[in-house]
Amino acid sequence: MSATDLPLRLAGRAAVELHSLGAAFRAGMLAVEPPQRTFQALRSLRRYGVLGGELSIAAIRHGERTALVDDLGRLSYAELDRRSNALANAWRERGIGERTSVAIYCRNHRGFLDATYACAKAGARALYLNTDFAGPQVRDVCEREGVEALVHDEEFGPMVEGVEASLGRFLAWTDSEPEAPTLERLIAEGDPSLPPPPDADSSVVMLTSGTTGTPKGAPRTQPRSLAAVGALLSKVPFRAGESTYVAAPLFHALGFAHAAVGVGLGSTLVIKRRFDPALTLAAVAEQRCTALIVVPVMLQRILSLGDDDLDRHDTPSLRIIFVSGSQLEGDLARRAMDRFGEVVYNLYGSTEVAWATIGTPEDLRAAPGCAGRPPFGTRVRLYDHHGRAVDKPGETGRIFVGNVLPFEGYTGGGTKEIVDGLMSTGDVGHFDAAGRLFVDGRDDEMIVSGGENVFPREVEELLAGHDGIEEAAAIGVPDEQYGERLRAFVVPRRPELSEEDVKSFVKENLARFKVPREVIFVDELPRNPAGKVLKRELAERA
Repeated sequence: MSATDLPLRLAGRAAVELHSLGAAFRAGMLAVEPPQRTFQALRSLRRYGVLGGELSIAAIRHGERTALVDDLGRLSYAELDRRSNALANAWRERGIGERTSVAIYCRNHRGFLDATYACAKAGARALYLNTDFAGPQVRDVCEREGVEALVHDEEFGPMVEGVEASLGRFLAWTDSEPEAPTLERLIAEGDPSLPPPPDADSSVVMLTSGTTGTPKGAPRTQPRSLAAVGALLSKVPFRAGESTYVAAPLFHALGFAHAAVGVGLGSTLVIKRRFDPALTLAAVAEQRCTALIVVPVMLQRILSLGDDDLDRHDTPSLRIIFVSGSQLEGDLARRAMDRFGEVVYNLYGSTEVAWATIGTPEDLRAAPGCAGRPPFGTRVRLYDHHGRAVDKPGETGRIFVGNVLPFEGYTGGGTKEIVDGLMSTGDVGHFDAAGRLFVDGRDDEMIVSGGENVFPREVEELLAGHDGIEEAAAIGVPDEQYGERLRAFVVPRRPELSEEDVKSFVKENLARFKVPREVIFVDELPRNPAGKVLKRELAERA
């Protein structure tokens, strides 16, 4: 870095922080408080960092406001804060504290939040396990990550057999009266006063989706910046003291981030252990939720209820449907806005780069299927495979992102490719003339068929707009004549839909070499809990 670059970078960082500070004040996340409250808030941040501190601050500012509504009922911010204090103190007595690795294997309920905030206050390292993991995956990940304590729902008991947890196992949700230690017992017996400040900051480890291989651990230390919150609040109209239904899994970055933002805003979080589209809409109506956090397949299932069922639920309070986790089809975004109004927001990012772009309702109307534009302070550029910048609208390149939440590398070693200080997302895409990003597909999914480059994503987006198709996925398979060929998997809406109907529809709208050579009809596509299609499973079916 040259002597002239440093001042420019510092000035740029200062601008991002000021912009984020303004967004946080406008949303009500920050406010001018009496001196005593300000002192208490600063003390909480100093003791427990941003994650642990935000809950204590919310308890100071909004003590009796409802923090959480789950399957067991309601908790106020004061109650939620005391619960995490008691659990952190009980854990410290058992040797669970600074740098202890704690695996959390839970569905969406209060136990997840209890364990998360207790880890933050104890200085522990929280590892979030995918609730779809089978036993071998759980054991492999826990061994690789050096897990010392394990928090899990009772239903996952068979999956955690064989996991070494030298500092103990704790049940977060039970459907019986087990003899094993439960979080509720520890909380009831623990000291609810503020735990002593840990000697080291806590951290969290999110796992990559694992759609193309073994999930990797992506660690995140406590942020020292408001930029992540500022990026979100500058694009999406979240406001303090409202109510947010987080349907996305809390172990996934989407659900986790919105739970943390909701607490920071002093909002009411509504969560349920299992997703049901009709019950979700009923809860949104009953709790008068202003925001709904979903992955695309959840939104698709809600719309699939049909007009009669949708009409039964009065949801005028809903101002935001926030979607992320996998590609949002243009047709799905359009249908959602036709039904609920101009309320759909789409975030594109990854576990490694965090956020890249956010699509607003205006973006999604003007350019269905787009991922939106980078928020203030975020750089998104395209490069070819030789590292040369791709600048022309419509021209496809590999997507690289830079923001102020740097990825530190996988826990098992290695990191993503970096060019000009920007990190690869692993995707390819293009910008339109208005600066909106379109994600064309995974870099490693492109196939060469008869000498022509084909991205399955383009075919999937087209098929999603067919009125006889519920959803579709496409993969490349070996072909002796053409090198590779495209195979489409289709979930039909109408039983009379034929393979020829599908091929003809593609031929009428795309180049001939993009027409799938085969169409396989299936009842559903295999997905992980975040809604991403597991294409390796489709390849195994072939």
